[in-house]
Amino acid sequence: MPRHRSSKKGTTANAGRFSYEGLDRVMHEKARLGILASLAANAGGLLFNDLKQMCSLTDGNLSRHLAVLSDAGLVEIWKGTKGSRPQTMYRLTAGGRCRFAEYIGVLEEVVADAQIDVQSDARQHRMSKRWSPG
Repeated sequence: MPRHRSSKKGTTANAGRFSYEGLDRVMHEKARLGILASLAANAGGLLFNDLKQMCSLTDGNLSRHLAVLSDAGLVEIWKGTKGSRPQTMYRLTAGGRCRFAEYIGVLEEVVADAQIDVQSDARQHRMSKRWSPG
């Protein structure tokens, strides 16, 4: 994704610079971001209760977020048993892993842009001493 976009209508190279189109709303929600990060760190998958503990979510909340991620094709569900107890394991799909990596790349752009702007803040402050808050 290009960081700076421009068109032939004379807009500047900075037009839309901070729109971050790659920030997918499905992944960007705090709980879902935590779920995806947990699953990305555990390629073999995680059991429901382990995910619940790692992400500090209730059963219902985790179930709802997992349903959204599954519907989006990011997470797959595996059913099994341990002894006589049913267990459910979740893991990223191949496409989900790819989409999450792309999403992390966009987040890295956000962080890099913010750091550049914070570093230039002091310079801009020195240049704008003639201005005051409105």
